[in-house]
Amino acid sequence: MCGFTGFIDFNKKSELVHLEKMTDSLAHRGPDASSTYIYEEPEFTLGLGHRRLSVIDLAVGANQPMHHKDLSIVYNGEVYNYKEIKQKLEAVGRSFVTSSDTEIILQAFDEWGDTCVKDFIGMFAFVIFNKKTKQLIAFRDRPGVKPFYYYWHENILLFASEIKAFHEHPQFSKVLDTQSVAQFLQYGNIPSPNSIFKNVKKMNAGSILKFSTETKELKTYKYWSVDTFYEKERLKLDFEEAKQQIESLLISACNYRMVADVPVGVFLSGGYDSTLVTSILQKHNSKKIRTFTVGVNDPNLNEAKFAKETAAYLGTDHTELYCNEEELLDLIDDVPFYYDEPFGDSSAIPTMLVSKMARQHVTVALSADGGDEVFGGYERYNYLSKFKIIKAASKIPLSYNALVNLLVKDNYQASRLKDLFKDTSPERLANVLNVAYAENDIQKYFKSNINTPVFNFENLKNTNITGDLSRMMAYDYKTYLLDDILPKVDRATMSVSLEGREPLLDHRLIEFAAQLPENYKINNGVKKYILREITHNYVPKEMMERKKMGFAVPVKKWLLGVLAEKIEYYLGKTFLEKQKIFNANEVSKLVQTIRTENGKDYEKLWYFLMFQLWYEKWMM
Repeated sequence: MCGFTGFIDFNKKSELVHLEKMTDSLAHRGPDASSTYIYEEPEFTLGLGHRRLSVIDLAVGANQPMHHKDLSIVYNGEVYNYKEIKQKLEAVGRSFVTSSDTEIILQAFDEWGDTCVKDFIGMFAFVIFNKKTKQLIAFRDRPGVKPFYYYWHENILLFASEIKAFHEHPQFSKVLDTQSVAQFLQYGNIPSPNSIFKNVKKMNAGSILKFSTETKELKTYKYWSVDTFYEKERLKLDFEEAKQQIESLLISACNYRMVADVPVGVFLSGGYDSTLVTSILQKHNSKKIRTFTVGVNDPNLNEAKFAKETAAYLGTDHTELYCNEEELLDLIDDVPFYYDEPFGDSSAIPTMLVSKMARQHVTVALSADGGDEVFGGYERYNYLSKFKIIKAASKIPLSYNALVNLLVKDNYQASRLKDLFKDTSPERLANVLNVAYAENDIQKYFKSNINTPVFNFENLKNTNITGDLSRMMAYDYKTYLLDDILPKVDRATMSVSLEGREPLLDHRLIEFAAQLPENYKINNGVKKYILREITHNYVPKEMMERKKMGFAVPVKKWLLGVLAEKIEYYLGKTFLEKQKIFNANEVSKLVQTIRTENGKDYEKLWYFLMFQLWYEKWMM
């Protein structure tokens, strides 16, 4: 895994020193090598920069930017099946000078053009510039594991693995997008393809971007969509046959992600997803797999003891680190730098900590992200049964309060469910359960009009997917997974130059699982049913059947305690009035309400604080 950046400057003002600063801003993503390349044409200047974390083919010859004929590439990620692709290329007369997957990508593109990406199994974002056609083309992997940002404004195109590289270029205009600020306060992230800045976009997952230097036209289009597979007719497989095929795909996905010329380990939480990944790897490896867990002293949050028990049963080489609150709190101030955009998922902090621990022993770590989105693991999917009542009730005279009393006893969730009367789609349900504010409550915190609703998900409903669960899972795959889970893990691992790999996000798994009957995923209220049943083939059911806790930081306790001074400063009248974004009076009311009523709205306060820390780092 690495980091790359670059530009195409029609103003002809960009110089090597600018490219070097952009590249060096990504040093944490690639500490092993740094290289740049400048190419001049009368109409424009092209720059490509790369920071390398050496994982496959550690030789200097595999450094980037890499060149072949008229093509130049910078690349972040891994194509795990590169050896098979190499064999196909050799069969048509191709020869190679390195053992890297970078060269395989470059020559595959030279041989097959855009369609080469359809053969790639992996996580990747890469840019190829063709001197002959004077075209730049970029690719991003199917689920969006690897990041790609681009900026096109006033005759300069910038692109990078992280936005921080743009700040190092003198022509970058960092204009805050207030609509994106509102989106962040709702979701704790900024939904793709938007970013926190105007004129900066995230490239969509499973997409190709093309930019012509002759016409200055920038186009993006998708080469892969999860909807395609959810829209297919359900496979007519009995449960045992489906289990066997899923397990076979899992074994292939896990084994591919062990391909490396450096030490590899696994994040083990003790839950089903990471236990299954670890079980498969240990069964198919003669050496002990390295596993890592972070624990806390709070028994209500600590899964480390279960992970240790699982590691002992499987026979892994296990390392655990118990951390205290001070270690976690120390990382809060690092989040704005490594995450570039405001990021509100508090689990980023323990993810950074476990990454730091693992990096002392390995260069690559496998995680089990994606299991909930692929196999149906989120608690919110249980709302679908209540959702059916809402659908029925919305067709008959029934007051909102009466309906809420039938469905929930939790006023916090009840306030969200009110929005479902406007739209009874599964996408609306998923959206309502993911936001921090009711749709019309966000505007009052801003000085200017933010044009609610802050996230238009109508385009995500334009689908032929049948089944409410399938539609809701597809929505989560395209939103929450893409904009929360994947950036969280990428930035946390890369903060310490650790490559993270996600076997459960192998595209072959979701392509198959999307076509399975819904009751193979949630069966009589049991979530991730098929994945659980496969896990029981490796680990006794009685070891796994326990209450899921997860490793969460005590956000509420912090906000009311050790972070009180930060709240006073960053959400105080002086800071807010200098900032000129928020309505200071309404923010003050929010702070007081959370402090005095002891409610669940502390998530709102956390998001505000995370935004303010980011703002101070990048805008002041």
